[in-house]
Amino acid sequence: MNRQKIKELIELVEQSDISELEVHFFGGRKVVIRKNISAGNGTYVVSAPVSQVPQSVPVAPSQPAPVQPVQSAEQSEKSGGKPEEVKQEDTEKYAEIKAPMVGTFYRKPSPDSPPYVNVGDHIDVGQVVCLIEAMKLFNEVKSEISGTIKKILVEDASPVEFGQVIFLVEPD
Repeated sequence: MNRQKIKELIELVEQSDISELEVHFFGGRKVVIRKNISAGNGTYVVSAPVSQVPQSVPVAPSQPAPVQPVQSAEQSEKSGGKPEEVKQEDTEKYAEIKAPMVGTFYRKPSPDSPPYVNVGDHIDVGQVVCLIEAMKLFNEVKSEISGTIKKILVEDASPVEFGQVIFLVEPD
């Protein structure tokens, strides 16, 4: 979208009774224009890329699921995927993938899709490992290391904090 179109949208918002306009564009871009009513009649524009996420992405539960640590390859097979406790030696010998923002953690792109990664999967740098929903925007989390997923520390559809460890990876 060019600057002239954005200016036209800003003028549209200024001249109307609406306080916010959000426009989604093909190709994963969106523009949000809000009137700053408390500080006068000013407006501001936020333009951000949107990750490619199917429209059938799950919605966060009304009550947050308890955050439970870790899932090992052996326990995952034996317990049907239930997480286990994190041991201090695990955090020392494995690399961590941390949540880059506050939001809701999702292991898969849609409810009927398989997870991006499972315990025991090999991942490469730049590979999508999960989604984090923040303010109704789904953000892909990409790996900054290559290696094997050893533990998954957060359950699907659970809240995560900025910097919270979500995966333990044995580096290559």
